[in-house]
Amino acid sequence: MFAPSDLSPRVKNLLASAVYKARQWVGDVADVRAGDARGRRFKSFGASSRIAFPPGDVYGEEWISIGDRTLIGTHVTLAVGMPGERFSSDDTIIDIGDRCSLGRGTAIVARRKVVIEDDVMIAPHVYITDHSHSYADVRFPIWQQWPTDAPVRIGAGTWLATNVIVLPGTTIGRNVTVAGGSVVRGDVPDFSVVAGAPAKVVRRYVDGKGWDPPLPPDAAAAATWWLDQHE
Repeated sequence: MFAPSDLSPRVKNLLASAVYKARQWVGDVADVRAGDARGRRFKSFGASSRIAFPPGDVYGEEWISIGDRTLIGTHVTLAVGMPGERFSSDDTIIDIGDRCSLGRGTAIVARRKVVIEDDVMIAPHVYITDHSHSYADVRFPIWQQWPTDAPVRIGAGTWLATNVIVLPGTTIGRNVTVAGGSVVRGDVPDFSVVAGAPAKVVRRYVDGKGWDPPLPPDAAAAATWWLDQHE
């Protein structure tokens, strides 16, 4: 077998093109879609949605619903329940809406209820869970104690930036921006920006006043340009 360094530039370019095309073909074939056997394992799977190849750990599909036109990136974990745990056939434990995107390496781990409403954008490497280890009984190691849980909801139109962590019991409102690296717990109001660990509101839209504090001039100009293009 020839080493890559032994190849002429022309041959190397031809082979590289073939490899990339083959990789794209494998991805297109191996993506999870509504009509294939893996897509039918889910409680529901939108007709125009897909899970990119290679996926992350995906189990408990019968309690996972995915809306239409939702794109789930590579290495995304969707996991329901503890090992061997079963739920009612009527339950939806992970409920992802329409037109959402989940970036590569993201994980949603649930055993109570995680709802992601429509038009939510999730950047790479975000972690969302509705349960956590309990440490209440000091007589036992933490891993031997049954986890606590509380439902999670992420409102429509929200953006979670890279490396965000969403903890049990969190309700994030509509059109919220969560800054990268934030750790979110509790209630987050609509039309706000939160940042930090723990996350706190750093900007909020107020009816009759606008954004408080005001947006930087470049951000305001970008918003005006976008509206002008879509009127």
